[in-house]
Amino acid sequence: MQIYRKFLRNLLLNYIMGSGIAVVVVGGVIISTTLTISNAEMVRVFFIMITSLCVMMLAEIIVFRRHMKPIREMLEQESPDLVTIRNAYLQTHRFPALSVMRIMGPHFLGLSIPAMTMASIGIARGWLSLPVFYIGLAGIGAVLVASMHALLEFFTTAKAIRPVLIHIRELGQRIYGEDVSLDGRVIVSIQRKFQLSAFLIGTMPLFLFSLATQIRLISQSSELTVDYWKWAGLILLLGVGFSSLGARMLARDIQQPIGDLYRAMKEVQSGDLQVRASDLYSDEFSRLVAGFNHMVKGLETREKMNNQLLQSYFSTLAAALDARDAYTAGHSTRVAKYSLLIGRAVDLNEQELDLLNKTALLHDIGKIGVRDDVLLKESRLTDEEFEQIKLHPVLGESILKQIEPAEAMAPLLPGVRSHHERYDGGGYPDGLKGLDIPEFGRIIAVADAFDAMTSDRPYRKGMPIEKALAILAEGKGTQWDPRFAQRFIDVYKV
Repeated sequence: MQIYRKFLRNLLLNYIMGSGIAVVVVGGVIISTTLTISNAEMVRVFFIMITSLCVMMLAEIIVFRRHMKPIREMLEQESPDLVTIRNAYLQTHRFPALSVMRIMGPHFLGLSIPAMTMASIGIARGWLSLPVFYIGLAGIGAVLVASMHALLEFFTTAKAIRPVLIHIRELGQRIYGEDVSLDGRVIVSIQRKFQLSAFLIGTMPLFLFSLATQIRLISQSSELTVDYWKWAGLILLLGVGFSSLGARMLARDIQQPIGDLYRAMKEVQSGDLQVRASDLYSDEFSRLVAGFNHMVKGLETREKMNNQLLQSYFSTLAAALDARDAYTAGHSTRVAKYSLLIGRAVDLNEQELDLLNKTALLHDIGKIGVRDDVLLKESRLTDEEFEQIKLHPVLGESILKQIEPAEAMAPLLPGVRSHHERYDGGGYPDGLKGLDIPEFGRIIAVADAFDAMTSDRPYRKGMPIEKALAILAEGKGTQWDPRFAQRFIDVYKV
């Protein structure tokens, strides 16, 4: 596949560039400028380097193929399964960190171990006229060079994987409709990335200079070497300390705005659209914070519009129901108003009050399914007709279950179905008793009864409010929930 070949080509170019800078340029320059040996010995040294490079490349190719396997298998298939796609996506994200592992593993060990072994043999057989401790210095230099190469490889690989990540996500979306992502998983933290990078950038030149200078001073007097290390050790200590402090401060400076934005995002995710990220930054994070706050403000505005439309939708449904019977016009709205009086009196929160209001507006929606000759009958209902009326809570629940999204209607269903249950268990449709009756059903039952008693009907006048309140007081614990009935009586009298 073309994208796979392009990915391999980019990785190879990055590897050659990193190796060229770190190994050939840095290592070669140090060797050629610090070692005082004959041309023949210099040729032997470079032979050792070339041989070690071949061993290194063989070891690294073996590990590289194993790291590439999940990505290669996925890209070579026309229709890979979802698990394969996700594994390849995760492995691709891990590739920059894996490249560091390869540099510090097979790359470093495959180069240094053969080189140090062959150099030791060369010194022992007299092919190289170098002190044995040069091998130890070479090992230190190899660590420094490998660290520099790993730094370059990490960031160049991080750029090279982006087209592959885009392709994998598009593949998952096209075949399975899945948005493949890490879901917030952190492969390499910003703190570690910045601290290690800044530390290596700050200390690498110091260590390389000190190592090269030490090699040059070996042939000089021991007194000069001791004097050198007195001030060189101090410089190294200060350089390492400053690099460590600077890396820590840089990482913290980056982490703080990201942390602030992440916390704000979590608040938005939980439903709080009033949250705003703190605009405390004067760099590019100021743009990011401003964009985030603008986005949340737009979401808040849209949420308000959606809520207004939804509330109008519920009110319209209630009005359409009430319009069937001129004598019950406004009944649903009044029941919602009385229900909210009770809800506030018992300290329901705003979200619960909103759901209670919607439930109360639609509590009689099932009456749409009742025939007009029964629903609008002015005389007393027969037993058969009353049984039809008693079906309206179940019909209402069934109607609301057809409305999408189902999760938006789900909180309303218990109250709609149970608003004609009695506290003593004598109600309908399920004969529930006491606290087994859903809370919204017990609240709406009080509000519904009060409005029914105080509203005019074709066959009777509405009773006085005082009498209706007295009936509610008498029915506490039998027909109605005693707590909700009493709270309604208390707040209505005020």
